[in-house]
This record gives sequence, structure tokens and C-alpha cells, in this order.
Amino acid sequence: MGLMGMTGLRGVVRSAAAGVALVGALAVLGGTARAEGRGEAESDYEFFDALIDVKVLLEAHYVEDPDDAALRDAAIRGWVVVLLDLFTTFVRARVRGEFEMSLGWRYVGIGAQVTQRDGWLVIVTPLEGSPALRSGVMAGDRVTEIDGEGIFGKSTDECIELLQGEPGTTVVITVERAGETIEIPIERARIQTLAVKGFHRASDEWQYVIDPARRIAYVRLTQFTPGCADEVRAALEGAMEEGSVGGLVLDLRWNPGGLLSEAGAIADLFLESGVIVSTRGRSVPEEVREARSAGTLAPFPIAVLVNGGSASASEVLAGALQDNGRAVVVGTRTFGKGSVQSVRPLPRGGGAQLKVTEQRYYLPSGRSIHRLPGESVWGVDPDEGFWVEMTNEQTRAMLEVRRAEEIIDGRDQGSGVDWRDTDVVLGYLSDPQLEAAVRAVQGRVDTGRWTATGEAGIAGNELAAEELARLRLTRERVLRELTRLDARLDSLETASAGADAEVLRDLWPDDAVIEGGRVEVVDAEGRVLRTLRITGPDLERWLIDADVEVGDGDVVDEDGE
Repeated sequence: MGLMGMTGLRGVVRSAAAGVALVGALAVLGGTARAEGRGEAESDYEFFDALIDVKVLLEAHYVEDPDDAALRDAAIRGWVVVLLDLFTTFVRARVRGEFEMSLGWRYVGIGAQVTQRDGWLVIVTPLEGSPALRSGVMAGDRVTEIDGEGIFGKSTDECIELLQGEPGTTVVITVERAGETIEIPIERARIQTLAVKGFHRASDEWQYVIDPARRIAYVRLTQFTPGCADEVRAALEGAMEEGSVGGLVLDLRWNPGGLLSEAGAIADLFLESGVIVSTRGRSVPEEVREARSAGTLAPFPIAVLVNGGSASASEVLAGALQDNGRAVVVGTRTFGKGSVQSVRPLPRGGGAQLKVTEQRYYLPSGRSIHRLPGESVWGVDPDEGFWVEMTNEQTRAMLEVRRAEEIIDGRDQGSGVDWRDTDVVLGYLSDPQLEAAVRAVQGRVDTGRWTATGEAGIAGNELAAEELARLRLTRERVLRELTRLDARLDSLETASAGADAEVLRDLWPDDAVIEGGRVEVVDAEGRVLRTLRITGPDLERWLIDADVEVGDGDVVDEDGE
């Protein structure tokens, strides 16, 4: 049935007072009756019968006039949710601009990283090559006005909206700096953030040679944005100004992915031949990307850093270099996002779009990196002997140094560091995973072979078991928090009715030392069910909202009696 049939059906739907909410969906289907996989012959039109019935009944009987657009959008979101795919999403027309900006990694504005502090917008750092940097904006500037409009109390998003606009237009920001009020006119431009960073910023330029003696370079790729492959090549060419590159640490940690084409281009820099990645899907033919010898860099040793925040194109690049024997992978297992999405407009959706998963990535070995429910293996694992985990404290310390290095303000963040001494540099950076990767490359340069600088690693079922334990603990914490919230709500409801509400209970004196003590759980018959050893001081906090109360005579007096 062609489009003419669609038009006829649309008239029937209108006459049935069902509106036009489902017409666009019917048209997208192309008018073809399909019965595959349904268990019985059922046309696409029959599929919508119950939905039309609900629409008609709501319009006829619901207490208020329903919002057609809201009903339609909710129905579409429901279809997407039932797929259990986080990456297939319905993009409403009113947020399409923001969505497209996030896909393109470009926007029009002044080019500055900002944050909220004490109700004011504060410049964290102007971006490299940005209008803000050229206009004299400095890290730490407190923005008080945008185009004469006071911004105290406005959200970060509201301020960013004021800063953005058309290319070539001017926005004037008023900043406070060292007790001085300064007006700074800035000409807006198209901003594309640079994806490649080094380990230290000197004279506002990234440094990439982390081991001068062995000419080992360090390149951190934050996202696979358009042109990032050229950025990687430029960084390595800059590192080669004083001689050839002897080795490379490629840092893909916390890189969420991006353009598959850029991941392939970067892999092609290091591979003379071999499969980089293949993609397969139900509705598209298989595509295989292979490396070409033209433009391949020298075969220096490479260590790729990954962790649980390395996803999608990061996993493709790490897996391609690992499977082809071109690099060792250091760190922890990657995220496991191995699917390809396309963005398709809805012909009658008023500007709405559907981002739909169409294909999956496959490594040169043929294995999918996508994490599927019930699977114990996903993503890319570090090589044997290069599994290096970091504690939360280590991660925080490392990120503090990293953030300081990213600020552009003309100062040397590590002013007391001898940047020619690799050991000193690694100590300053406070990054155990980076140190393991650098040591691995150093060993390969010095001895010609890879020597383990981490642990053996964790097998798939062990990793799944660890995550299961973490998830169970998280679930218990969430349930406890919900219990606390319920108790708080009950207390507030009582208080709002004029009654005294006891929000928190004091179960024992604040100066009591309970760590090392015990708790006995006794049933109603007086039988001791379990004796629990108290291993920390926070038990009272966890019992405040539990189903317990202090019984008569159970309170310990000051003498401990």
C-alpha cells in the first residue's frame, strides 16, 4: 500500500476523533503490512488499533482535555524505553538544537569553561584559541553582568544562553578581578574545543614529551571530535621537533567516544595493515575498515590507558591496537558501549528526531565490545600484567592536578617541578595508572620487550561478581535512603499539622564508644538470633530510621550502668 492508502486512512482517523498523533508513525512505516515475528498475521494498521481506541476514549471521557502532543511524545518514549537500549532516544523538537550541538561538538559563544560559585558565574579557564582568551578573559574572573544584565542567582545554563548567539555579534561581560570591575567586549564565534591535551601546560601550550631521555610522548584524547586525528598527529609532530618519538602513552581514560571515523583515522596512524573495526546490523550491510600503509608513523611502542569511563570509539581504538599487536592496554576494563546510532528525522514529527541503534562494533578478533545483559565479558581488558586499579582517593588527587594544569592563566602550575626529570614529573602528577603505562613503555624501549607493571587482571566472571556486589550494596544504600526520606516526610507532615515531630532519635549518649562492641538481635521469645560485632562509629546514624526504639530502662546512664 502506497502513500495514497495512507491518506485514506488518515481521513478515517480524523473522523474517529482520534487526532493525527499516529499518522506520522504510520507514514514512516512506509505503508507495508508486515507479519514477521508477530505470531499471527497482523498489519501495521492493526497494530495501532488499540492505541487509536485509547486516544478516542481519552478525548471523549477524560476529565480534562488531553494534550495531543504530550500523549504522542509519551507513546514514542514508551516504545523507545521498552527496547532497553540506553542509546536509542526520542529527541523532541524543542530540544533538537541542544541535541545537535552536543553531536557536533561545536557551538557559538565566547569559548570559556565556567562554574557557579556563591551565586556568581566564575571563569574556570578560557579555552585555547577562543574569543574569550583573545579578549583578555582570565581564569578566576567573576562575571557580574552580561550585556548589562545582572546575573547573580542565575543558573549556569541561563548564563550560557546569554553568552551564546550568532557568529560575529558582540557580547559584553562585566567581571570583577582583584577588586577591579572590568567590561570586556567579546565577539562571538563558532567554538570547537580541542580534544588533545598533554601532561603539563607551559606558556599556555601543552607539553607532550613526558620522558625526554627516551623521547616518550604522552597524548590525552578527551573525545573523538571532528578533526581530532589531525590533532593527535600534530601533537606527535610537535613532540618530534627535537628528535623522533621513542614511545607513546595514549590516554583514553574517561573518553566517552564520538566519531567512529576519527577513531579509525587515529588507528590508521599506527597500523600499516589489518582490520581496524567492522560494523554489522540487521538493516545495513557489514562494513569493514582496514588500515592503509600510507601515512603510517614509525613503529614505536605504545601503551593505551583505559578505564571504565572509556567507551565507544575509545574501545574501538584500544581494541584495534591491542588485537593487531600494536600496543599494550593498561588500566581497567572499558565501559562496553559497542553500538552505532544514526539520527533520523520524523517526517511528520514537527522537527523531532529519533536516535536509533542500527549496528554494533566488532573488534578485529570478531568479538563485539557491547555489554549485553547476562554477559560476563564486554569492552576491552588490559593486557595480562597491566591491570592497574586506582582508589577514589588516588583518582581525586590525580584529577586535582589535571584540572590545575588545564587552567590557562599564564602561570606555571608546577613551578617547583623539574620537568626534565621523569620520576619527579610522575610523582607530581599523582597518577598510578599513568606511571604504570610510562614504566611499561620505558621497559620496552630499554629492553625490547614488554614487562608487566600492573596486576594479572580480573576474569570476566570475577569482574561481574565484583560489580554485582557493588550494585547490591548500592541498592541497599538507596533503599535505606528512601526509608530515611519517608521518615522525614512523615515528620514534616506531622509538624505541618501543628504537632511536635521528632525528626532524629538519640539512641545512646554521643560520647559513647561503640566501635568494638556488639549488637544482639533477640526475637520475641527472647532467643538470640544473631550477635553482630560493631566495626565502626556510625551505627546510630543507620539505626535512626530503622524499626527500633529505645525501651524502658534501656538507656545507659553516665556511669555506664
